[in-house]
Parts: sequence; C-alpha cells; structure tokens
Amino acid sequence: MIQMMQESNTEVRRETQETKIRVNLELYGTGISKINTGVPFLDHMLISFAKHSHIDLEVECVGDTHIDDHHSVEDIGIVLGQALNKVIYPVNDIERFGSATILMDEASVSCDIDLSNRAYLVFELPIEGKVGNFDVELVEEFFKALTFNMPLTLHLVANRGHNKHHLIEASFKALALSFRRAVSKNNSGTPSTKGML
Repeated sequence: MIQMMQESNTEVRRETQETKIRVNLELYGTGISKINTGVPFLDHMLISFAKHSHIDLEVECVGDTHIDDHHSVEDIGIVLGQALNKVIYPVNDIERFGSATILMDEASVSCDIDLSNRAYLVFELPIEGKVGNFDVELVEEFFKALTFNMPLTLHLVANRGHNKHHLIEASFKALALSFRRAVSKNNSGTPSTKGML
C-alpha cells in the first residue's frame, strides 16, 4: 500500500472585527521567522518558538491593540493551532510524544505534549502582573487557544523561578523543543493502538 506524504507547509488566515491574521509555516524547516503581531513581547516569544522548534514561521496580525492585546494574542493562538493541525494530523510516522525542560537563569519550566488530537491543557506558571506593557495573564490565553484549536494535550509546569520574563520565555522554548521531538520522523506508522489519531 502506497501512503501519500502529508504536506508540511500551510497557510491559514482568519479575519474578524477584532483581528486580521495570517500564519504560514513549514513544519520541517530551519527555524527562520518573520513575526509582526503588533504585540512586541509576543513577537519575541514566537521568534524564540520558531528558532527552537525548527519550524519556519511567518505571523502577521493587525488587531485592536488600542483596546488591549487580548484579542490579538488569543486569536494568534487560534490560527497557529489551526495551521499546526493541518500539517500534523492525521498523526503518522512521527514520535507523537515530546518533552523538554528549559532553564533560564533561576527559572526552570517543563513541557510535555501528546499529539493526541485531543485538547487538554495543564498550565502551572506562577505569573501575574506585567512584563513591560504585556499582561502576563495572556500567556495562558495563548496556550489555551493553541491547545484547543490544534488540538493537543499540553502540560506546562514551572519547576522553580520568579522572574516572569524568564518563566514565560522558558515555557515557549520548552514547547518548541517538545514539538521538535514529537514530530521527529520514524517509520512506525500510526503511533496509537487505536490505529488513528
């Protein structure tokens, strides 16, 4: 039986009265990125995510940041999740599971993912307040939107740390490395006793 290879490149667009977003990605890239979300701290996080996941990533967003950053951050999570869904599912000939712990000075964050096609999020980062002008409560909103629109099972847990920037950046890097490991190719077919994911 000849199996067709799934495309690893896709583009997804979403336009509402609050945001206009375009995401283009190459799952098996080299980590290059072109990010312009209108939310500088999120730009920094997505550049880091692309670099360490080796996913080539373009994100453009025009949003109502004159109100606040919430709609842009959440909607980018939605569109990124939808784009990853298109290039990963149905899961076949990849590892499926990925884990990583990333250190940034005093901070340590662990990430575990299962490309299960089932949405579940455990988010345990002790962060509140702001990093610069960025409301850190939006970090959980981003990961929630990503998780439920992909969907995947995602556990992000801080082991230690107190610097909000370090904890957040470590979480994006840990997710990136977990993705890189989970989509590593093998010849095992569907990595599930169900026969499909």
